[in-house]
Amino acid sequence: MFGYRSDGKKVKGMSIIDKAEPFFMPQRIDAVNYTTVQIYCDKLDEFIARERRNGVSFNYMHIVIATIVRILYTRKKLNRFIMRGTTYQRNTITVSMDIKKPLHDDGETITLKFYFTGRENIYEIKEIVDGEIAKNLGADQNSHQTTKVASKFCKLPDFLFRWGLALVRFLDRHGLMPKALIHASPFHTSCFLTNLKSIKLGHIYHHLYNFGTTSIFVAMGKEKMEPVVENNKELKIAKIMNLGMSLDERVADGLYMSNSLKLLREIMQTPDCLKDKMPDDGSIPKKIVKKKPKKLKTIKKTKIKKEKVKKEKKVKESKPKKIKPLKNKKKHDKKKKKISTEEA
Repeated sequence: MFGYRSDGKKVKGMSIIDKAEPFFMPQRIDAVNYTTVQIYCDKLDEFIARERRNGVSFNYMHIVIATIVRILYTRKKLNRFIMRGTTYQRNTITVSMDIKKPLHDDGETITLKFYFTGRENIYEIKEIVDGEIAKNLGADQNSHQTTKVASKFCKLPDFLFRWGLALVRFLDRHGLMPKALIHASPFHTSCFLTNLKSIKLGHIYHHLYNFGTTSIFVAMGKEKMEPVVENNKELKIAKIMNLGMSLDERVADGLYMSNSLKLLREIMQTPDCLKDKMPDDGSIPKKIVKKKPKKLKTIKKTKIKKEKVKKEKKVKESKPKKIKPLKNKKKHDKKKKKISTEEA
């Protein structure tokens, strides 16, 4: 109530444009932008194969979730949400996703919500994700709270279900929604992820939900071979996985979003950086630097220099040698005359 919420803190000191945008675009669906992030799979495959030899089994989903958590931790604005024109900074980092128990049309769908601090490395994230999935795939009582609450609501008659959701929306808009419901709701999350690769489908652009606080939706597509132009020169075939992303433009400006997406791509191309934990204070995010093939460049330069030297030597050898003119012609002539008189 009055700008206070249990799942976030009100952001203060915003610029005029950032503060006014939520009032021009009151609904989340009004402010959604779509983009595609291309990920080269060769580095991911190398990382997965190397870790598998060490006894750890990773997949693309683990790397994507670990990258999302790292981005939300280092790029704080992406972990914001808008409610009734007010911008809030989220207290936790959460990722929601749907999982289908058996992969057929009538299979039961389970919605999970993973909680992170942002400091975890990829091994700890894998444990959290695999643990929650294993817990919910079995038909036991330890199912996720999201599934339990959803099943209770769905048992209500239609008119009660409609009234119940209207009450929940009202409480959510005014900051009165109970913590237990926010904790269970998959729509009150930092990012919603869908793994379309698991059902052999390409990436899509999913809409953002007006209900809840989700500001980012990521859709993992199935990897495929595509023609790629490298360095605007060479055309080659590469294995690529596309991420379809839906972003709420009200939480950050275009430049901030662009730099965040570049960082996401760099982390995905260097997954070994996810092995390191982030600092506890969060004030010094680790820099991710692209590995450039410096040795190859120096070898190329030395080869070019050697070829130039060889060419210059050949040109010098082909040119006729110039005869140097004598500096003192008079002295040379006098010596010749003396030699001729002595011979006579």
